[in-house]
Amino acid sequence: MLFVIVAGLATGAVFAATALVYNVMFSTSKVLSVTTGHLPMLGGVFGAYAISGLGLPWWLGLVIAVAIGAAFGWLTDLIAIRRVLARSDEHLWLLSTLAVATMIQQAVGLWWGTEPKPFPRLIAQDFSAGIADQKFWLPVVLAIAMAAGLGVFYSRTMYGKLFVAMSEDAFAARARGVSTDRIRAASYVLAGALGGLTGFAAGQLTFAYFALGLSLTLNGFIALAVGGLGSNVGALIGGFALGLLNAFASYWIGGEYQQTVAVGLLMLVLLVKPEGLLGSRNVRPV
Repeated sequence: MLFVIVAGLATGAVFAATALVYNVMFSTSKVLSVTTGHLPMLGGVFGAYAISGLGLPWWLGLVIAVAIGAAFGWLTDLIAIRRVLARSDEHLWLLSTLAVATMIQQAVGLWWGTEPKPFPRLIAQDFSAGIADQKFWLPVVLAIAMAAGLGVFYSRTMYGKLFVAMSEDAFAARARGVSTDRIRAASYVLAGALGGLTGFAAGQLTFAYFALGLSLTLNGFIALAVGGLGSNVGALIGGFALGLLNAFASYWIGGEYQQTVAVGLLMLVLLVKPEGLLGSRNVRPV
């Protein structure tokens, strides 16, 4: 049972980190990009390729994974977000980001292959380490560090405060001379870098797999909706709760019901508390 709990927390940490990436993107664009889960996928695949395929040291593989994630985050804004938001307030970004996500997934599948491949060990450790294995604690440490780091970034840095200003009122920020397009692009670069870092740290748990993106996109969104949109602490709570629920569902009733349980949790929370556990209710003045 202890192993089930540890595995659930590790998986939940990956969901939580993906939810944090959602939050970074949403803060400046009010867009829930379907490409979000593909950022960790790229980090895992290119990190594994750099270390195992090219024989590079792990730290250089980390730099490559983060850089690839940041580049894809910027391309997401450039190709799928910027023009859509400039021409319409409708949710057409759902289709544009879905198209970009599908294309990048298929391209990676053609290049990397369609079978999951093992991710190299980052720290010298015996495979009999059990619950102390690095594949369990690395994602947990990363998710907590990401949430803490984003909190400091938003409260202590100029760009972080500009992100917050845009999340509260993009039109007012633009009226005060803020280049909203540039700030939004910066947020997508940051989200991409964090996504690539997530995929690299969780690679040993998730494997380097081209189809991982869709699963993380869905589960990251569920974690975000459960915890509350815009809340980093809520993202952690939602991610860990979802990971534990999936682990117990797999242990008690079988792994094929994990996604059913996850969607059921989302429906329950949305029915009882639509804004999420720590989300704030939006009040529109009339």
